[in-house]
Amino acid sequence: MAASRTILIAGAGIGGLVTGLALAKSGFRAEVFEQSARLEEPGAGIQLSPNAMHVLLALDLGEALRPHVVSAEHIRIRKARSGRELARVPLGLHAEQRYGAPYWMIHRGDLQKVLIEAARANPDVALTLGSKVQDFVVHANGVTAQARSGHAATEERGIALVGADGLWSTLRAQLGHTEPPSFRRRTAWRAVVPADAVPYEFCEPGINLWFGRRAHLVHYPVRAGHQINIVAIVRDKVAEPGWSNAGAREEILARFRRSWAVGARNMVAAPEHWSKWALYDRPPLPHWGHGPITLVGDAAHPMLPFLAQGAAMAIEDAAVLAECLAASPDDPARGMRRYEALRRGRTAQVQREARGNDVRYHVSGVEAVLRNLALRAMGGKGLLRRYDWLYGWRTPAREAI
Repeated sequence: MAASRTILIAGAGIGGLVTGLALAKSGFRAEVFEQSARLEEPGAGIQLSPNAMHVLLALDLGEALRPHVVSAEHIRIRKARSGRELARVPLGLHAEQRYGAPYWMIHRGDLQKVLIEAARANPDVALTLGSKVQDFVVHANGVTAQARSGHAATEERGIALVGADGLWSTLRAQLGHTEPPSFRRRTAWRAVVPADAVPYEFCEPGINLWFGRRAHLVHYPVRAGHQINIVAIVRDKVAEPGWSNAGAREEILARFRRSWAVGARNMVAAPEHWSKWALYDRPPLPHWGHGPITLVGDAAHPMLPFLAQGAAMAIEDAAVLAECLAASPDDPARGMRRYEALRRGRTAQVQREARGNDVRYHVSGVEAVLRNLALRAMGGKGLLRRYDWLYGWRTPAREAI
């Protein structure tokens, strides 16, 4: 493919890899640069809701993903103290018929592996590890980016540059958005355990969400049901730096000792080893890029995990960006501004909804009673309908762009 069709991507996370694959399918050549020398397996699960699955299926990744996934049949929302079910949101066939795509659960490492293999098998995607995009210059022919590997630096040329370099994005700062992320006084504790280490009822193909005072617990099966992903969210005053710090088992057990049902305590007691990281987000930006440069995923719109949509929004970004660039292949800047216009409102809405869930999940007293009554009155199907705007999304048709 001609060099004039090359688009540079900084970052080989989920957003960067899906962007590369989507661009290749749209007739471009993608060069993806990742600062890590090895793409190591993240030890956590991820939910692939129908809006994200539409994109992944359109990229012909369904068969490669299928051996690794568990199809979510429902979301069970429970009270922390009693374990009583407040609502059961139907997924499975019901959601697939409603939204036209499945709701899958997968280990992040398995998703990453499938994306890497697809990228390496695609002649129009080049993946370079151990190389960080640090700077760029815009010129008449596109963009020249400086990529550094150790002490050596190279210049890479393309018609456009996409920042997919995450929460602490270097490219975001170079675009003038220098304000730091906001610590939201929450820490996520994560662990994965063998399925036989937890009670049998928690191995069923569904998502369990426990509402507690100042904390909540989520767990669901991954790796074709052989493992269980566990996430405990607790309040913290201080942000510990780093993405995957070791967590002391005694500390998280103490957090879930009081006012939690036996089933929840058993789940938290199952892992011997935990990792944890502080939760951040940023307010929506009025603009994401300029010229032939833009951002995707957490680099553009980091969000709290309380809607399980961080990766899904990056996947949606990738599809829309590829369509917009394909609609104006000779004017990448125009395509990127159209992409941003299509994405800003939706991603801001998801950010707001995730922040709203931060409040709703962790209320206590009278507010918790009112929330629980509302959930029972709404019922599982009513609660699912509330998210039709989210799960029913489709990539805009190119002719509509």
